[in-house]
Amino acid sequence: MNEKRDLTFALTKGRLADQTLELLSRVGISCREMEDKKTRKLIFRNEELGLCFFLAKGPDVPTYVEYGAADLGVTGRDIIAEEKRNVYEVLDLGFGKCRMCVCGPEKAKEALSRREMIRVATKYPRIAQDYFYNRRHQTVEIIKLNGSIELAPIVGLSEVIVDIVETGSTLKENGLAVLETVCDISARMIVNQVSMRMENERITGIISRLREVVNGV
Repeated sequence: MNEKRDLTFALTKGRLADQTLELLSRVGISCREMEDKKTRKLIFRNEELGLCFFLAKGPDVPTYVEYGAADLGVTGRDIIAEEKRNVYEVLDLGFGKCRMCVCGPEKAKEALSRREMIRVATKYPRIAQDYFYNRRHQTVEIIKLNGSIELAPIVGLSEVIVDIVETGSTLKENGLAVLETVCDISARMIVNQVSMRMENERITGIISRLREVVNGV
């Protein structure tokens, strides 16, 4: 008799993981091992449900899912768009909401409206390139940064930035503003393509239950 294998979830560390676990608990999926915040364990199991969980940095979640180290994952829409991994994006979970925006000083509006050649600093070069080249049809020089992106236009490294905006308070404090919205962002569930075929009934069952909660059915 063949036993069912565990389904494995890759969750984004921090607030997204906490919100994901809270949502999963509403459909009867929990993992007591993860409640111990002092644990040094890397893999957490719910043997009764046949589920495993592990925490990873957001940009790594699609990689784990694409290569089958995880069957399902939860990360931000920004990460999915930037990483462009071969995974199925199956559900908007409705939390972790923010926007990807083009930001800069007010004077940068003119360069944008004229579609001038400008420099764009960002942590998200693929998203920035897609937006400027394919949607705005504007040639730009994209500069990849990893730290405080807001610094770039202040010190003259770039005319604008492409970054995530939640409240906009940091922008305002530094004399910057949202100039254009690239896309809306929220937490999304992704699935490994092979897992979706091999474990379709189990995975679609989880997705359906979660969708009902998210949609308030």
